[in-house]
Amino acid sequence: MLGKKSRNSSWQASLPFTKKGGVRRGAGRKKCKDSGVSHCTRAKFAKSFPVHVTVRLREGFRSLRRVEEYAVLKRCFEAGRDRGGFRLVHYSVQATHLHLLVEAQDRVALSRGLQGLLVRIAKGLNRLWKRGGTVFADRYHDHVLRTPREVRHALAYVLNNARHHGAQYRELMDRYSSAARFDGWRENPKVEGMERIPVTRARTWLMKIGWRRHRLISLHEIPG
Repeated sequence: MLGKKSRNSSWQASLPFTKKGGVRRGAGRKKCKDSGVSHCTRAKFAKSFPVHVTVRLREGFRSLRRVEEYAVLKRCFEAGRDRGGFRLVHYSVQATHLHLLVEAQDRVALSRGLQGLLVRIAKGLNRLWKRGGTVFADRYHDHVLRTPREVRHALAYVLNNARHHGAQYRELMDRYSSAARFDGWRENPKVEGMERIPVTRARTWLMKIGWRRHRLISLHEIPG
């Protein structure tokens, strides 16, 4: 009969489905503008290898090389310097970033140790600055040190990093670093108050002994 649909005929309404799946422009995790660090999977490493870590502040904050800010950092370093297979061996505090030389049992211990340390620092700085929100860029940069030469270069770079940035200071060593706890200076300076530097002793052969194959480090050395 005209005007009626057959019981056997099929009918489907046209719905405005949106296309999903597949490659789409702009898809995926967004990269933080001030991070500059790839989100690729990080390389695995053995516990015998130290790691050089660089962590950057987001833009718009005061310098970390101030008395109040450094006091916060030192308290956080002391609390998180040796936890769960993660050890902070040396550090250098610059205006907008931190350089850390660390040892870790494995990648998991490194990640958790750094996360705990950076959370402590962020909370402490936020209290000092009377603000809330994120403090650091979303990803840290790490460089696994696999040879004595690499470790020697990293030690010179971190402990004399202020000289690398052209900073001028009257003291023999940069007060915003753990240089006073370092026993590999060529000049063998006499240091007071070294016990107040919040780091832990190195345990890896590379960080304790191996790097010395490539000569001691001068206090006046300017790293490249």
